[in-house]
Amino acid sequence: MKNRYEIIIGNKSFKSKKEALAFYKSVLNKYDFGQSLNDEDYRLVLDLLDYGSFFDDTEALDNGSTILDGDVADGESVVVDIRIGKAQFSTKCFEVVYSDMNSQFISYILLINQPKTNLISYFAKACRNSVIKDIRAVKQAFFDKYSDKGFVKCQETGIDSKWEELVVDHRQPNTFSVIVDRFIELYQIDLNEIEYKVNEDNHLVLEDESLAEKFRAYHKEKANLRIVRKERNLSRSGLAKNQKQNKDLTVS
Repeated sequence: MKNRYEIIIGNKSFKSKKEALAFYKSVLNKYDFGQSLNDEDYRLVLDLLDYGSFFDDTEALDNGSTILDGDVADGESVVVDIRIGKAQFSTKCFEVVYSDMNSQFISYILLINQPKTNLISYFAKACRNSVIKDIRAVKQAFFDKYSDKGFVKCQETGIDSKWEELVVDHRQPNTFSVIVDRFIELYQIDLNEIEYKVNEDNHLVLEDESLAEKFRAYHKEKANLRIVRKERNLSRSGLAKNQKQNKDLTVS
């Protein structure tokens, strides 16, 4: 995947958007209203959601993105089911159900017909996937140390909170997008020369594993993290707090 944009959704490659649209239309039409997708089709639609998230801008990476089945990211609930919903004029659509029991309709047509992603967004997505396990480990260590009957206190509000109510926030000034930008500058990275692959967890990652390890090390050095409630993270609170503080968490 070099110097060009390809329509690759999960492990499937499509020659054109038209081909991808026809494929997902066939998946949709296999089911009746209200039916949940089988395991194979569930994964195919998760792949489509992940494909759509590649188009987030870099600031969106700081505010959180959709957490797919088994993924660890900042800011949203986990997908637990995908079924066939009834949209306007009784047309079929995919309905994504989250762990907080909210749901939303998604349009496979809109997801596939998005404009080309810019190079910085693609690179930032791969960088974020390279530190997913590190970020989860920070959250897990915090719970292991401070959990009382499954609750810990939000580091910003002090509110007792459950795992799913909390996210790992990159605190200013080193938001995730800033860390990525500085990494590109430090290593003089030409984004046109970067190659990508999809790993065993179906995540977009850097083809050059040594570069991915360099980013992990740089992220470990620069990131000041907090375990905060989702709504606190999304409000972008504490923007004026530029100095590292004693309660900041780091990647170990």
